[in-house]
Order: sequence, then structure tokens, then C-alpha cells
Amino acid sequence: MRIDIITVLPELLRSPFEHSILKRAQDKGLVEVHLHDLREYGFGKHKQVDDYQFGGGAGMVMMAEPIFACVEELQAERKYDEIIYMTPDGQTFNQRHANSLSLVENIIILAGHYKGVDQRVRDHLITLELSIGDFVLSGGELAAAVVSDAVIRLLPGVLNDETSALTDSFQDNLLAPPVYTRPAKFRGWEVPEVLRSGDFKKIEDWRHDQAVQRTKDRRPDLLDDKK
Repeated sequence: MRIDIITVLPELLRSPFEHSILKRAQDKGLVEVHLHDLREYGFGKHKQVDDYQFGGGAGMVMMAEPIFACVEELQAERKYDEIIYMTPDGQTFNQRHANSLSLVENIIILAGHYKGVDQRVRDHLITLELSIGDFVLSGGELAAAVVSDAVIRLLPGVLNDETSALTDSFQDNLLAPPVYTRPAKFRGWEVPEVLRSGDFKKIEDWRHDQAVQRTKDRRPDLLDDKK
């Protein structure tokens, strides 16, 4: 898989991809992550990539020309399954998006900035608009890293335990059940006996029941989505 991220602040994105699971995935050749500085496609000696809004108003807008130039240069080299724009008014990113994106070959993620991008980029270039929540960040870089992390960890061979991702929260619209590790007794609080029983059928049933109950208590909307 290949992920190309277009940003005006590539230095902000380097660290997340240089550590832990994301670094190992790249070292194993399971994913390529390329950061593209949009200013390389900007205008004039200051490499301008933003301008004032038509009609007035506070905040600058990312210009269409540099974005189209960058994306079209990438498209000349390979076909992209999705061109994603990170924006607060996009679809709320969830596990289903992550699962779907983990099955494709190549994606571009455009990290929004300033007051947003020229609408013509959204109308004629972007294929999927995503948000990581109902709040506004200073830019789309951290959101792009979040989406990339959620997708990359699902790729075969990235996690040491292939089944780990399948038991994460939000798979099958359920939150993950409680988990415990040693010691079996800590300050008088004991690990549930069923988890120490060795009866894997009972353990799986207990985990499922706990996942359902936790979802009912904390995110009942997820259960409504299953209907």
C-alpha cells in the first residue's frame, strides 16, 4: 500500500511515521508513506499556496492551482483509489472507513489548512472527505496521521498477532471488553474467575457479553447501527 500526504507542514507529520508500528510497517515494506510539501508547487519567491477569499471574510484559502499540480503529478505515476480531504465537515471517520481503506492500493490525503481549500478542489478532485470529530484543528496534518495509523495497522503482517485488530473496539460495532493481566489479585481486586478458567468457549462468551454491555452503557448508538 502507498499513502501520499499533501501538506504545507511536512515536518509536523514526520514523527508519527518514524516510530512504533508505523515505522515497522514501512521497514517491512508493507506500506510506503510519502510526504509532499505543497509549497513546492506554490507561486513566486515565497511559494504562495493561499490567498484571500472572494467576497471577503476572515481567513485565507488554499489555492486550487498548487493542489491540482501536486495531485496530477502523482496521478501521472500511478492510479489512486481515493483522494481524501481532511476537513471538519467531512464524514466522521470510523472503523468501517479504516477497514475499507486498508483494502486499497494507493491513496492521497490532503491535509487542509487555513480557512479550507478552494471549493473547486472539493468539487473536481477529491473523492472522499473525512473528519476525525466535531472539532477544529489548526490543520489537517494530525487528522491525516490518525487516519493513516488506523488504516496501516490493519494491513496483513503489520501487527505481530494477526487477530489483534479483529478484536479492537468498533469491529462489529462493539466496544472492546475489559482486559486484565498479571497479577491475578491486586489490592484485593481479582481478575474475573472465568478468564482464569481455561475454558475458551466460556471466555469468548463472557467477552462478547461484556462487549455488548459496555457498548449499551457507553455507545448505544453503535448498537442502533447494527439494526
